[in-house]
Amino acid sequence: MIFSIDRDVLLSQLLTVQKGLPSKTPLPILYAIKFEVNEDHLILTSSNTDVAIQVLIDVSSISIQKTGKVAIPGRYLIEIMRKITSKRVEFALIEDHLIVIKADRSEFKLRLMDVEDYPEVDFLDLDDPIVLDSQVFKNIIKETNFATAQSEKRPILTGVNFKYKDNYLYCVATDSYRLSQKNVKLRTHSKEFDIVIPNKSLDELSKILDGSTDDVELYINPNKVLFKMKNTLFQTRLLEGNYPDTMRIIPTEFPVAIPFNKEELLQAVERVSLLSPRDRETNYNIIKLNLREDHIVEMSSTNSEVGDALEEIIPSSDVIGPVIKIAFSSRYLVDALKSFSSNEILIQFAGEVKPFVIKGNLDQELLHLILPVRID
Repeated sequence: MIFSIDRDVLLSQLLTVQKGLPSKTPLPILYAIKFEVNEDHLILTSSNTDVAIQVLIDVSSISIQKTGKVAIPGRYLIEIMRKITSKRVEFALIEDHLIVIKADRSEFKLRLMDVEDYPEVDFLDLDDPIVLDSQVFKNIIKETNFATAQSEKRPILTGVNFKYKDNYLYCVATDSYRLSQKNVKLRTHSKEFDIVIPNKSLDELSKILDGSTDDVELYINPNKVLFKMKNTLFQTRLLEGNYPDTMRIIPTEFPVAIPFNKEELLQAVERVSLLSPRDRETNYNIIKLNLREDHIVEMSSTNSEVGDALEEIIPSSDVIGPVIKIAFSSRYLVDALKSFSSNEILIQFAGEVKPFVIKGNLDQELLHLILPVRID
């Protein structure tokens, strides 16, 4: 196996494939990246128990003298490619267990792993995809994934629920204290499905989608989903179990509605939360919102050990409803506000001990819900 390749092209593809390398595994072969050198293209593959990634590099940036396949230790190869500065890099296989990497005046010899031990990665059969704009899918991840559970107490909540029905994709995430819901109308017709994708897989996929302007094709079966981009395949396992019916916890009537300028509210919440006490169970900063009779909103925090903070906020337009006092996690509100594209947001309250809902004027299909905490 002998080939040379543009260093920048290889490094960018290695950084994509790197997202499929395990941090820990009982199968040491998975620490390797599988290289398959064909007559007119190169295929790189990585895999762990959750994710498998494959990229194709075509002939325009690669010169192939001899074909073959090898398993190169991923971490060391990526570090070498980061450090070298030459425009082109040459790879040559010697004695079946050593790869020589030449770059200008540098030469590296890496011991290979046995490529025959590399497990066959079974990417899904490709038919009946759902097609989404890559930026739309990146936005879905940004607007929902942060609300998934970080604890494994209820594993199903560590993923985002994607449900497809009547040409709409319904995306929901909750950690049982807050909820994010995004609905997207699709341009393609497909069979109905109801799946849960792990939050870590979505984080890695989001990084791969950075800067992409191509469409993403989704192929789904009962235990995995494949995302196909221009020259990249990203496959992840799905979480097992039934996702809770979240529609029933979203209130339908809101006696109080307060409009805010998003940036003003965000900055005020971040300032007030500096002194807020941390809830023992969740460790999240608790603050209070008080709508006065004069329709001025007070945000406050009280901390017996540190001190108090209070800030007045003038709503951006007319307030609907009577006075209300409610306490909640400032971090939850900050996370929700940062996910909106809108400049103006509306917070709707169902009551002092009921969940409240946040919507944005430009984000018609996006909704965030936060559960309050009881105050004395």
